[in-house]
Amino acid sequence: MQNSLRRIQNQPYVTYLLLEITLFVFLLETLGGGSESTYVLLRFGARWNPLIQAGQWWRLITPIFVHIGLMHILVNGVTLFYLGGLTERIFGHWRFALLYLVSGFTGNLASAAFNASGLAAGASTSLFGMMGAFLMLYDGFRDEPGIRMLARQFVMLAALNIVFDLFIPGVDIFGHVGGFVGGFLIAYALGAPNVGETAAPRRVGSLFALVAGSAALLIFTFGSAL
Repeated sequence: MQNSLRRIQNQPYVTYLLLEITLFVFLLETLGGGSESTYVLLRFGARWNPLIQAGQWWRLITPIFVHIGLMHILVNGVTLFYLGGLTERIFGHWRFALLYLVSGFTGNLASAAFNASGLAAGASTSLFGMMGAFLMLYDGFRDEPGIRMLARQFVMLAALNIVFDLFIPGVDIFGHVGGFVGGFLIAYALGAPNVGETAAPRRVGSLFALVAGSAALLIFTFGSAL
């Protein structure tokens, strides 16, 4: 019985749940008129600033579950399955859930601030947040060579993706950078007890930077609606 419970606890069930929700939403998009329809995307929660200014603040979170086209959901779904499972095992279930949602929020907020005219959707803000969390591991656990080696790979992957974003039209680079920074800060604020202890001043400082930066972007972007 104890072994069975341990196996269940070690499974990345938050990742599986997030993936199931994402796939279910994509199925509803497809049945509702197609995942590339602007009307369908807005109906299911894509980020669009005029609707956020009208009071639909949940659109700073819901875009992480909405995708545009089959290739978009395939790439993000596969990345979530593998990278999410690894991140969840390192940070733990509830920390991973917070990391995913908070970095999705900061990514969509940055997208809203610096890509105001566009419509945005996709889990990539949260996926980049997970890569930002690996930068925290790389920086915060310098005495753990295995963790640093693993973290370096994902930090390099994030850097390469951001460079590629500069040359690919239509990619929301601001959302990616915002998610990466948010993931780095929330990972420091939450800590990673499965790996080791994180100094309290760094945790407090990161939380302050996350809250202050998000508040500043909200005021800058939606000040008139607050």
